[in-house]
Amino acid sequence: MEAITSTHFNFENQKSLYVGKVRDVYNIADKHLVMVVSDRISAFDVVLPKGIPYKGQILNTIAAKFLDATADIVPNWKICTPDPMVTLGKRCNPLKLEVIVRGYLAGSAWREYKSGVRELCGVKLPEGMKENDKFPQPIITPTTKADEGHDENISKAEAIAQGIVSKEDFELLEKYSLALFERGTEIAAKRGLILVDTKYEFGKLGDEIILIDEIHTPDSSRYFYAEGYEQRQAKGEKQRQLSKEFVREWLMENGFQGKEGQKVPEMTDEIVNNISERYMELYEQITGEKFIKRECPDVLKSMEENISKALKELR
Repeated sequence: MEAITSTHFNFENQKSLYVGKVRDVYNIADKHLVMVVSDRISAFDVVLPKGIPYKGQILNTIAAKFLDATADIVPNWKICTPDPMVTLGKRCNPLKLEVIVRGYLAGSAWREYKSGVRELCGVKLPEGMKENDKFPQPIITPTTKADEGHDENISKAEAIAQGIVSKEDFELLEKYSLALFERGTEIAAKRGLILVDTKYEFGKLGDEIILIDEIHTPDSSRYFYAEGYEQRQAKGEKQRQLSKEFVREWLMENGFQGKEGQKVPEMTDEIVNNISERYMELYEQITGEKFIKRECPDVLKSMEENISKALKELR
């Protein structure tokens, strides 16, 4: 199937269209959002030049499953998934903060630690840790949510002082995020996986805090295979992981980290197909279900019809 990298729908009562790195978000009457998860792929805050077939279907389906599986912890924005690549939900006012929960020293946190940093977003880090070691307990390292460019690390104290969120709201975000991470960890363990780190986004509907966007997908989370984790750590070997990190590693190996003057390496058909297959593997490992490829002669037409029908049923 051809990758779906853009949509240009015009629904009844549509007020605006926001095109993000991966998602096209349609505002319906300032009351509902139609979130189309495209096949675009981003890394280092840059949208790569080619889409990845089935990636949108994979991310949207995983996110929907986890939103349903955590709805008892925190209310979320999802109303329904009218199409494999679409979630329709309540429009909230997003908080300008991403809550990152880390159970292990990996990714950007490890890169900071390796450079000598021992405090991340106001959280003191233990001495003597190795890459991918488990923290004594999960830590929260928030970032600002930038409209453009890179998100920046921020501490709890700074976020409150800058008025991004109130103290009461931040403490509720902490409580929700740690509970979500615990649930995600339990679900991952049943699949033979370790939830390493993840990010959560929240909004407000009136005065109520609502979980928004995606949750526990391979784009927003990092997973390790549980089997052999301890042995690999003891030997100082790389962990087998399920996440988008393999895309970042491929880019870094080819001289790209999103810095000025750097050029995205050529994405051959082989590279694109390999990434697509890895995402299918991620889906099957994370959900424990076989991935069924969407086979449709006109995906955009089918998507538009499915969304329009769901919007009519909301009235």
